Amino acid sequence: MDKISLATLFVSLIILLVLSAFFSASETAMMSLNRYRLNSLAENGHKAAKKCLELLEHTDRLLGTILLGNNLVNNAAAAVATVIALKLAGEVAIAFATGTITLVVLIVAEIPPKTVAALYPERIAFRAVYILSAFQWISYPIVTLVNRLGSFLPRLFGIALRRRDDALNPDEIRNVVKQSTHLLPQTHQEMLLRILELENITVEDVMIPRASVEAINLDDEWDDILEQLATSHHTLIPVYRGNLDNIVGEVHLRNVLHQYQEGTLSLEDFLEVIREPLFIPVGTRLTEQLILLKEKRRKSALVVDEYGDIRGLVTLDEVLEEIVGEFTIQIPGASQDVYAEESGGYLVDAKSNIRDLNRKMDWELPVDGPKTLNGLILEELQDLPNTGTTIKIDNMVIEIVKTNAAGVEVARIVQL
Repeated sequence: MDKISLATLFVSLIILLVLSAFFSASETAMMSLNRYRLNSLAENGHKAAKKCLELLEHTDRLLGTILLGNNLVNNAAAAVATVIALKLAGEVAIAFATGTITLVVLIVAEIPPKTVAALYPERIAFRAVYILSAFQWISYPIVTLVNRLGSFLPRLFGIALRRRDDALNPDEIRNVVKQSTHLLPQTHQEMLLRILELENITVEDVMIPRASVEAINLDDEWDDILEQLATSHHTLIPVYRGNLDNIVGEVHLRNVLHQYQEGTLSLEDFLEVIREPLFIPVGTRLTEQLILLKEKRRKSALVVDEYGDIRGLVTLDEVLEEIVGEFTIQIPGASQDVYAEESGGYLVDAKSNIRDLNRKMDWELPVDGPKTLNGLILEELQDLPNTGTTIKIDNMVIEIVKTNAAGVEVARIVQL
């Protein structure tokens, strides 16, 4: 030991500190890697990403390798520092050397490397992974033995060692999307969030209510049916006999348009193009509905309750609008739901669907209860209101403008 020069010892100490910094940075970088980005890079042929995934498949082995290397070089650095202290000042400097080397390791080989690695995990990990892989292969027997002995202690205290589940739950996915503003355009971000919300929305939330469903009654006069075909603004029309609960099927206007234009369309021809309707329960979630429409190659379905009565009609347009927002064109002659007033308020048809109003007007009326504005007002008041009655829901002031025997017809809404 006396034959080793101080210069050699200092060089050895510097090399050991560099190695310690390497292991410290490698540990933080490997543990900070985004697994989903790694998978994407690996699928695109990134060799370092593939290697990182291989090591991370056995996290206990990887950590064992890094900690083994780190402890070896740190202990060696402490030993070298002790020898340097003995050479410089004798045994009295040993305690001082221990404290000094501890501070040096923290300042030089722990805090800065880990901070940099946390900020730039890919840069560090992709360069370090090959060295770690080689060192893991060399130290495999020791690491395996240490890991087995180390895993025995947690089990002794009843702690189960299970593989971490990296799958994201819906709330975590929403947070990821919300935090991706610098990567995704706002419109794409909103669409992704709406897709995640489909699981919580049923067809009842978006369907055209029974009272607003346009349908053809086969018991009507043939001339009246022809007139309805000529003036309809829909391409798919339900067909029934007597009342809407007695559905016969649905007809696509394109199947009768040619004959109608030539004036050769007859009731018999019309009956031949009627196809069997698609029925869905009122509580069906939109995700299930979208899959069903795709499987059946349909663009609409009739919503029925537990008694088989028709509750409404849901089309592909309603489902898509929940994802991309409002895109349908106002039908000529159809009543408008919302009229803006010069005072800043809005006159609203109380039969309007609350989700539609929120989407069109960027409001935040509650959607976890009644589906229409009329239903929301009646639930809030627990009675049929008089004209002029005013209620406040969150930051919305709702004034009853017109009523009838069944409830509210028109309301004025002012957003505070």
